[in-house]
Amino acid sequence: MLEKLKTRTLIDEATLQARITELGKKITADFRGETVTIIGVLKGSFIFLADLVRKIDLSTRIEFIGVSSYHGTESTGHVRITQDLTTEVKGKNIIVVEDIVDTGLTMDYLINTLRVREPKALKICTLLSKPEAHMMKTQLDYIGFEISNEFVIGYGLDLDGEYRNVPYIAQVISD
Repeated sequence: MLEKLKTRTLIDEATLQARITELGKKITADFRGETVTIIGVLKGSFIFLADLVRKIDLSTRIEFIGVSSYHGTESTGHVRITQDLTTEVKGKNIIVVEDIVDTGLTMDYLINTLRVREPKALKICTLLSKPEAHMMKTQLDYIGFEISNEFVIGYGLDLDGEYRNVPYIAQVISD
């Protein structure tokens, strides 16, 4: 599957699943007795979101929003919404689920966009965070793993639309 790329496994499948279980328990505890609306950021979050919601023991609703700021391995610096929500978020407990937070500028844009819609609570859950690249103002509430500033694929993360189906996180090694 990865024949075209030079990679190394960064986070294996078992480690991913164990951490997702922990995140689900934490979200369940934080919102005990409430309904949460999980907003997956397309396309990269869909695999993480599917596993995460099965670990959350609460009434949940699921929405998706599409944003784009990457081309290949580089951020373009320009964020655009490619697909908006289909339901109202006013007065609801919202958890934005993202695959990876790099600079965080996309997340700042997204959170500011959602905040004006007046949710009751607005939290962020990311599978991966790159703290050394952060330039954002937004606080991450639930973090799966912190990684260094490397380009990664797998488990929903892609390189030009490919490799999302790799069941673990792999670092792409440039020659």
